[in-house]
Amino acid sequence: MSSLDDFNHHRPLLFSIAYRMLGTVTDAEDMVQETFLRWQQTANSTVRSAKTYLTTITTRLCIDHLRSARVQREQYVGTWLPEPMLTQQSENSTDLMELADSLSIAFLTVMERLSPIERAVFLLRDVFEYDYDEIGQMIGKSPTNCRQILRRAKQHLADQRPRFPVSRPQQKQVTSQFLDASTKGDLQDLLLLLAKDVTFCSDGGGKVIAAIKPIHGAVKVARMLLAIRRKWLLNSVSHLADINGQPGIIQYLDGRIHSVMTFEIVDGCIQSIYSVRNPEKLERIGQEISLEK
Repeated sequence: MSSLDDFNHHRPLLFSIAYRMLGTVTDAEDMVQETFLRWQQTANSTVRSAKTYLTTITTRLCIDHLRSARVQREQYVGTWLPEPMLTQQSENSTDLMELADSLSIAFLTVMERLSPIERAVFLLRDVFEYDYDEIGQMIGKSPTNCRQILRRAKQHLADQRPRFPVSRPQQKQVTSQFLDASTKGDLQDLLLLLAKDVTFCSDGGGKVIAAIKPIHGAVKVARMLLAIRRKWLLNSVSHLADINGQPGIIQYLDGRIHSVMTFEIVDGCIQSIYSVRNPEKLERIGQEISLEK
């Protein structure tokens, strides 16, 4: 297998790691491209495992990028949410199904609680199942240190991840019911779907109107959603789509994507709503949909 073939074979894995590390498609692609450039400058005779070597480069690039991005996100206007990504589901997409939980907007948002090193160790071990020796070599830590880092990371995430995963049919059912209730403007039907302590997060990036801070509570969230619809979105068009491996909603206004909405569902109720409105984060999805038409 040639050097280029080696890289192309592992490219999907490298993008999967980079996107989960960074939460943006463009940055993930940049990391993969930089990995390729460095790979081209490497003598094949010095590489024992192309997969490990390439993963190491991508992981270290992502750690460095996250350290610089932290300052940018601290200065971000309003809530920062990951860039949503269109995905496809079929009975044959077993790999995506297995990784769907770690691809969701809810999961990527929670990952923001971790330091760059914690995020790398957590993903490499718990999601991509590398052993501690490999991870240690990738990030320049001992295997024992990596175990400690993973334990700290899990402690930080312990109260943020649902204990009982929701099945895809239930996710789709609840999302469809939410779309129907919000389209009809039915407050009571919306309240039946929302957890009492539901949280609504909206990312406008300071470029469009969006809630600066998260909104909490079923009644507040439901009334806010219906008020937005009455004022801005009465003639909008919404449909279900597969977003980050889970059912979500794409909303159009005047022929353009207005927002992409995804949900965290716990015990049959919507626990969190993530609404991405930042046009820069919706541009790629818009392009992909246009190409499909």
